[in-house]
Amino acid sequence: MIKALKRINEGLPALIGGMVIYSILVEVVGIWFTDDKVRFTIGLVVGSACGIWMAINIATVLLDTVRLGANPKMVAAKAALRYIIIAAILIIMMVFHIGSLISAFLGVFGLKISAYAQPFIHRIILKDWEDEVETEQEIVGNHDLEISEPADNND
Repeated sequence: MIKALKRINEGLPALIGGMVIYSILVEVVGIWFTDDKVRFTIGLVVGSACGIWMAINIATVLLDTVRLGANPKMVAAKAALRYIIIAAILIIMMVFHIGSLISAFLGVFGLKISAYAQPFIHRIILKDWEDEVETEQEIVGNHDLEISEPADNND
């Protein structure tokens, strides 16, 4: 699954992973402040699923645009369709009282949170990785053997 997502976009697995972590945090915190815990959870799951679908859809549209040179009007139409589908899902949730709209919105909003958090997360992860590499290089560098010229034994 991760390989398939990486084929679409290298950053997509990290973006979706950030969305999942965000959703778990919202669930853990939000469950304490709501009266209807089941509706809150259903709304959050539906919203998070919509956000993940949006991320994959955006990445595939960008891939099509870059590789195939898609028509700008088609790209705009796909973006509009994406938002119409999300709005339809939220309206269906509202009409049939399926889940909480607020938690669904928070789930969809996880896409933005994860996207904005990516540079900071990568900076922290890459910094730790670079520190490990530097430490390993220092350890290996201190144990380098010096090669000296062979002594002349012309006695």
